[in-house]
Amino acid sequence: MSTDPADHPSSDFTLDWEVVDVPDGSRLTSYWDVEPLCRGPEPVPDWVVLDRGAVDTDLGVLKTGKEGDVSLLERSGKDGTVVLAAKRYRDQDHRSFRRGEEYAEGRRVRDSRVTRAIAKGSAFGRAAAAGQWASAEWDQLKRFWLLGVPVPYPVQIDGTEILMELVLDEDGAPAPRLARERPGHARLASYFDQLREAMRAMAEQGWVHGDLSPYNLLAAGDRLVVIDLPQAVDLVANPQGSEFLLRDCHHVCAWFAARGLDVDADALFAELIAAAW
Repeated sequence: MSTDPADHPSSDFTLDWEVVDVPDGSRLTSYWDVEPLCRGPEPVPDWVVLDRGAVDTDLGVLKTGKEGDVSLLERSGKDGTVVLAAKRYRDQDHRSFRRGEEYAEGRRVRDSRVTRAIAKGSAFGRAAAAGQWASAEWDQLKRFWLLGVPVPYPVQIDGTEILMELVLDEDGAPAPRLARERPGHARLASYFDQLREAMRAMAEQGWVHGDLSPYNLLAAGDRLVVIDLPQAVDLVANPQGSEFLLRDCHHVCAWFAARGLDVDADALFAELIAAAW
């Protein structure tokens, strides 16, 4: 007979559990079900709901994009309630983002079976490709958050769904894309300074957004937030890295210049290239 105390639990041992009522159309939180690396970086912000019995309720689609849709998801538990942005990637048959291979140059897929399936366009390959794009954005969100780049805090990833901070405007509503805004000159200049610093922080680590435009920036009151990062490009590993950076510079500078700000895309590009090297 075993003498290990673990094989003979004390009669005083009790199991603490409770029944959670999950309404129709909702689900239990999966935060603690995913692997640790699939949860957001430390320190975890105070607003993140960590209750193991929290319930997630989908509140509907917030916006649609080229690679997926963003919905509002309410997570409610004993430690509070928060509304998150849930980005759900589509497979290749249902995406309008058709130039993924250019952005993916320089990335490596360790599993040759997955590589072949993606190349063949099989059902498994299409699902794997969607998972790769979700994973790529997750990695970039974590990386840039830790660098201090203004991106939404990444809460968790589960398959092709990323839950992240819902960025709000001054009135507490979901922040609009910069493209919709008509800021005054002072705020316009502040936005550009913030954007330049964000691009510089990425370039210093050898990264380029790759698809930067006023549609991939959120105007959160006085703060500018960078979003949509799955296609972020490695400046060194991707042979078109500098071209993507130059294009990003021209796209954003054209928008600011059209609103009266004196900016120079080529000067910005030169500054960022210098920071990268």
